[in-house]
Amino acid sequence: MIVFLNGTFLPEADAVVPLSDRGFLLGDGLFETVRVSGGKPFRFAQHMERLAAGADFLKIRLPFTPVELQKFVSKLIEINQMPESVLRLTLTRGSGARGYSTLGADTPRLAMTLHSQPSASTEQPLKLSLITSSLRIPAGNVLATFKTTSKILNVLARAEAEVGGADEALLLNTSGEVVETAGGNIFWIGCGQVCTVPTGRGALPGVTRAVVFDVCKKLGFKTKEFIATPELLCQAEGVFVTQTVLGIVAVKSIDHFTIASSPLVEQLIHAYSKILRAESGGF
Repeated sequence: MIVFLNGTFLPEADAVVPLSDRGFLLGDGLFETVRVSGGKPFRFAQHMERLAAGADFLKIRLPFTPVELQKFVSKLIEINQMPESVLRLTLTRGSGARGYSTLGADTPRLAMTLHSQPSASTEQPLKLSLITSSLRIPAGNVLATFKTTSKILNVLARAEAEVGGADEALLLNTSGEVVETAGGNIFWIGCGQVCTVPTGRGALPGVTRAVVFDVCKKLGFKTKEFIATPELLCQAEGVFVTQTVLGIVAVKSIDHFTIASSPLVEQLIHAYSKILRAESGGF
């Protein structure tokens, strides 16, 4: 596998980051996960907008422009011959003195790697089982707006769900409100409307989340953002999760309670697939 590190393409085994890198030591950095379809990074501009906003907030200098990065991504896909894959882009503040101070840490590092896209079955579409995590996201956490590399809460929540026999964790904030899953945004169907959690309550404004709003507008589905509880989700006409790698995935259960299956979810999955194919140059 060939990877990208600070402007150089090289074998993965030769890509070395020093122990002094603050991303390794402190989680001082950002990342983006991008779906690659038909050899093209899907909604790359939106991912770069979020990365740039996060870099500006954290005061980390982006070493390359979005245009330069897109060219590097295209070359990385071509070199590895992976037109259907998952791109991981990681930006760290770079190396600095020991401790929390950012003084002197002014040489950021940017790495990009490609990973295999999970295969999907058309005969048995994936459906997720969720368990509500005991961990809580701070309500109104400003860092939730960005994909920082400090994701230990999500890691522990996913591990907790897997130990409990579920696929994924449902995360609440410190006010007891539904926020997201460990790896995606949460939606539900209520009164024929497609509903989700408003941003600013601890949820990441996901790129695929934004695609769902585009899809709903095209299909004429009404959308609504409001605060919800796990109990409300269990009473919904349907629940689904959005994330970069898998797109839209229906939820089959929450805390071992069976969730209703809504035909609207299937329509959204189909419409999302059409957009993905259209923007990647497929048929």
